[in-house]
Amino acid sequence: MTDPRAATLSLLAHRAPEATICPSEVARAISPDWRGAMPAVHFAIDGLVRDGLVRLSWKGQRLATRSGPYRIGHPDED
Repeated sequence: MTDPRAATLSLLAHRAPEATICPSEVARAISPDWRGAMPAVHFAIDGLVRDGLVRLSWKGQRLATRSGPYRIGHPDED
């Protein structure tokens, strides 16, 4: 398995600023057993949110923390 933090940032780097990715995309990028990789992905996403490197949303609404289904996007440009 490769680093889920690095995989997340790499996938986002290849997307438009307004685009988002699904956590399962990250898991599929790092492991053939993507379902088994999901806990590591969730943990990595929590750290990236805490570090201000990504933002979370669901159906266009911003999420403060990871809860239920979510999408991962570029951090806000303030």
